[in-house]
Amino acid sequence: MKPQIKNFDVTIIGAGAAGLMCAIEAAKRGRRVIVLEKADKVGKKILISGGGRCNFTNMYTTPENYISENPHFCKSALSRYTPWDFIALMESHGLNWTEKTLGQLFCDQKSTAVVKMLLDECSSAGVKILLACKIGTISKQSNTFFIDLALATKEKQVVQSQSLVLATGGPSIPRMGSTNFAIKLARQFSLNTIPFSAALVPFRFDKNERYNGIKELSGVSIFVELSTGNISFKESILFTHRGISGPAALQISSYWKPSSPIHINFFPDENALDWFQQQQQSHPLAKLKTVLSYKLPKRLAHKLCEIYLSKAAINKPLQQISPKQLEELAGQLTNWELIPSGTEGMRTAEVSLGGIDTNELSSKTFETKSVQGLYFIGEGVDVTGHLGGFNFQWAWASGWCAGQFA
Repeated sequence: MKPQIKNFDVTIIGAGAAGLMCAIEAAKRGRRVIVLEKADKVGKKILISGGGRCNFTNMYTTPENYISENPHFCKSALSRYTPWDFIALMESHGLNWTEKTLGQLFCDQKSTAVVKMLLDECSSAGVKILLACKIGTISKQSNTFFIDLALATKEKQVVQSQSLVLATGGPSIPRMGSTNFAIKLARQFSLNTIPFSAALVPFRFDKNERYNGIKELSGVSIFVELSTGNISFKESILFTHRGISGPAALQISSYWKPSSPIHINFFPDENALDWFQQQQQSHPLAKLKTVLSYKLPKRLAHKLCEIYLSKAAINKPLQQISPKQLEELAGQLTNWELIPSGTEGMRTAEVSLGGIDTNELSSKTFETKSVQGLYFIGEGVDVTGHLGGFNFQWAWASGWCAGQFA
């Protein structure tokens, strides 16, 4: 039995944030659009984001919030589709939002409402969405792409279209069905790619005796300045039974190189030496772990004194600690050096670094320069945002831009 042939103007592979936005915009232009999704529902990553509340953008989005081998590539899209454009779309559907820390915006009606909004927009524009379909061979003849499909019903189909948009994301959180499909297809068409690697991911300290004490701090959270190289973030970290997580750790992980150190400053907004001198005057008979517990969580303060801080000072009353020893303690607590064993990898990474080399794409249209009609958007492109809604904004912006041309 011959497969059915379906004709469209635009085929989009991937029904996530970028793919749905692109579909809506292309269909608004009168294009016949089909979205192909291998999962049984759309927007799986949208649904789990922000603990189910969808951190859908960040109101302080700038190009500096993104990592790419070409830091200029993202500028055009981010300037043409801003957080306020997506906010306007939400408000037109009666959705409300709340700002949390550092400009992060969450949907008051939760993630399901954001997905419903996108599906309603797709329906109004006439977008066809095909779920639970397995992508087979993709080829191009003349000006037409041919995509072989196997449906859940075991029926075979061939979709053909003038434009093909890859919105399949990266391989982060593989339990959601994520793969490196975008890179595989790019290579099929001889496009340069940058290998995917985990980003926004917790650190591990396994098999390292020096850091065994960290496991005993599991559950302790504290606001710090965390750095690697010349990059730093002031946010919270969370000690886990395997290492360090929390916003600051996730942010730094995107910049960290294997075997490199990270540094923790437990006094991110004040002078540590001044603080120690004040404590010495106010509590001269107290021991270090006692006064350090005024500043840090008690379990952390005691563990630092027990294992990591200067043994010459920790058991003395503060009045007996010399100025030089105080200075040494201040230095240790503002520049605690740790060398992670690694990260948790793609298993728990929120996004991935790498993807399609941006030199292969037009920053205006997201069409590949060497293959007419082929587009890449979203996480599959070598543009990765910081934590806090920036990756969603990239998805909306890149999808919107491609939708104006595909």
